[in-house]
Amino acid sequence: MQTNTQRVPKQGKFYIIDTDIRGEGLGHGVVIANEDKLLSPPRLIIRPESGGFPAMPEKPHLVYDPDAGDMPRDLEASLSGYWLVSEPLKNVLETVDPQGFAFVACDFTLPDGTPGPQRFLCDVVRELDAVDEERSRLRVVVSDEYDNGKYYRLGGNVNLVFKSDVLDAAHVFRTPYSGDFVFCDWVTRNALGGHGFTGIRFIDMTKD
Repeated sequence: MQTNTQRVPKQGKFYIIDTDIRGEGLGHGVVIANEDKLLSPPRLIIRPESGGFPAMPEKPHLVYDPDAGDMPRDLEASLSGYWLVSEPLKNVLETVDPQGFAFVACDFTLPDGTPGPQRFLCDVVRELDAVDEERSRLRVVVSDEYDNGKYYRLGGNVNLVFKSDVLDAAHVFRTPYSGDFVFCDWVTRNALGGHGFTGIRFIDMTKD
């Protein structure tokens, strides 16, 4: 394990973007009714290990059960490895970073059998080895138990520096060493912040 403690950029430059799970409630009550038809054995979820979407014999069919939870917000996770997003959120994400995402349209049925508002499964498909470990403050755990040989532990007093030459024009991305975490920059946060989207949480990764 190594720990780096040098200075980092000003607050608010990069964030983890995730579903906001704070507060009360059961969460959303949506399931993929035909999930078993969309799996690629031996995977137990639709999302392939490499990310993106497999070939699907039919559209994902979402069903809302009010006894299981609330109607989905603009962003929910996780459905078979994917984000569930509203159409307005999809439109903004595509505008901010069209190469960073993949989407699949879903059928959505409400309890009375009528169609619900359009929803999409969403995956962040860009992965960049962009963390500057020497200039960041984080725990890097090196172990053969991780697929890529190491893992970034992002809890606690973490400050990340990203390599601008690796990021180039990317606004949203994953890294090979941070699991399911998705990172975004201030451009993404500003673009999403003015629309009143629900279910989104930004966690500041450059606090100093």
